[in-house]
Amino acid sequence: MWPASSVSGLYFAHPKSKYFAVAKINRDQVEDYAKRKEMSVEVVERWLAPNLSYDPLAVSAVR
Repeated sequence: MWPASSVSGLYFAHPKSKYFAVAKINRDQVEDYAKRKEMSVEVVERWLAPNLSYDPLAVSAVR
């Protein structure tokens, strides 16, 4: 696509369609993802920081 910042999509209208939001990511999900990707939890938390439901610094201080 040109320009590179363009966005495209398919939009389907249906009277029964519903919109939903994806929730924030919990610590157990981060641990599972890190294990499956063979990455450290700290690295995954850094990458996903805006989407976390917790403060990684507060959690690491408790552990």
